[in-house]
Amino acid sequence: MSRRTLPESATVVLFVLKMGDTCYKDDARFASGPWCKEGDFVLIRAYAGTRFKIHGREFRLINDDTVEAVVDDPRGYSRA
Repeated sequence: MSRRTLPESATVVLFVLKMGDTCYKDDARFASGPWCKEGDFVLIRAYAGTRFKIHGREFRLINDDTVEAVVDDPRGYSRA
């Protein structure tokens, strides 16, 4: 197993591949509706979520309240 570099583990921009059935269903917490949708690039906190691999490709499972913002163009974003 190779060691991860800091940029790989501290990624702050993700692509929303799929959203779960209960995502953004809590009307008290998300009164204005979902913060993102499938196909968006989202900004999250570094190290958030659970990382796992399927057939060598890395994915991350995050909670709906982990999304900080939606970004149009993910290029150029990095952890400060």
